[in-house]
Amino acid sequence: MTHTAPVLATPPWWQRDDLGYRDGRLRFAGRDVLELAEAAGAPLYIYSLDRVEANLSRVLAALAASGCATRAYYAIKANRYAPLLQRLAASGRCGADVCSPDEVDLALACGFAGTDISFTGTGVSSRDLDRLLAVPGLHINCDTIGMVRRIGERAPGRDIGLRVNPATGIGYADSDKLTYAGAKTTKFGIYREQWAEALAMARRFDLRLTTLHFHVGCGYLAPQLDRWEQAVAAALAFLDDAAEAIPDIATVNIGGGLGLPHRAGDPALDLAQWSAILARQFAGRGVAIAVEPGDYLVKDAGLLVLEVTDVERKRDTTFASVAGGFNLHPEPVHYGLPCEPAACLLREHDTARWQRMTIAGNINEAIDLWAEDHPMPPLREGDHIAFLNAGGYGAAMMSNHCMRGALAEIHI
Repeated sequence: MTHTAPVLATPPWWQRDDLGYRDGRLRFAGRDVLELAEAAGAPLYIYSLDRVEANLSRVLAALAASGCATRAYYAIKANRYAPLLQRLAASGRCGADVCSPDEVDLALACGFAGTDISFTGTGVSSRDLDRLLAVPGLHINCDTIGMVRRIGERAPGRDIGLRVNPATGIGYADSDKLTYAGAKTTKFGIYREQWAEALAMARRFDLRLTTLHFHVGCGYLAPQLDRWEQAVAAALAFLDDAAEAIPDIATVNIGGGLGLPHRAGDPALDLAQWSAILARQFAGRGVAIAVEPGDYLVKDAGLLVLEVTDVERKRDTTFASVAGGFNLHPEPVHYGLPCEPAACLLREHDTARWQRMTIAGNINEAIDLWAEDHPMPPLREGDHIAFLNAGGYGAAMMSNHCMRGALAEIHI
């Protein structure tokens, strides 16, 4: 007689071919997550590099469908795990988007050529500029008029890009923290009223403006694409409203911000609609489109696995405490981008019998909560929970707050 392990009557919303339960154990990219966590003996990030490449393939296909010449740059700030960068560099399918001189050095060390690297930063010091300008072929997008001037003083006649602020944008769940251009004035880019001055400064030093750049928000999904198209149109209007032609512009960089679902009910980003917007907005312009995906490539390609230290009811709340806090992945607390908790071992397959729990981290701060009132199967001390969608802005943003920063990273 063959024994068949029970399965969840309703698959979790996040389940896919390379992520889900088998025989009551969580598997990711063909591996048993609990076995990997127990072998690590520490907070563990697990990355699937195959998933990253598959995500990149979808973006590249959507770009190609626009009918325009295109280029992708991976946003290193999302995840700077060296084997990931080395694999992307070796693939030759994308360049690197960077925002600091140290990120430039890391990109070069991992195999990207200077001509494959695009820099867009803010608060760029003169020391930063000296380091950036020493890298042959590096493309630099200027965030302020002062930055244009300082590049012109150091390297007259150089090619540059200008980052503009179209004063409209969008982010995940319409969050102000994730919207970089809108009614509120932000620090990013050159506004319309500064545009003529920025162009005049570039001409003063014979700088060739080859790229228009904008980035208007993080994590937008399908229902927000209409507003994202408005932002694209507003950014392209900088070119249309210029007092004179800008003949050297060959590329418009639309930034990143492509989102993916974080909660049950979040609609996925429709890449076909996204591509259609690009085709519509760029038709007849004769320029290439560049994009800087970070989160979209790595977020759902990574898990953070933490050990359960306590399961205890306090008044009206059952707390499951874990051996890792928001210092290991700041996004859930700081940006409201949750990492869905999934038990690595299922002791109860009937979700109707699961218990609602608050999952708390080990940092001595009241805000250190991974999830509140979340349905979970029975948990015990020593169990492990995998936090999904942890591949982006996790280890790259971590700190040693409370000296709890020890962790391990692996790829499978």
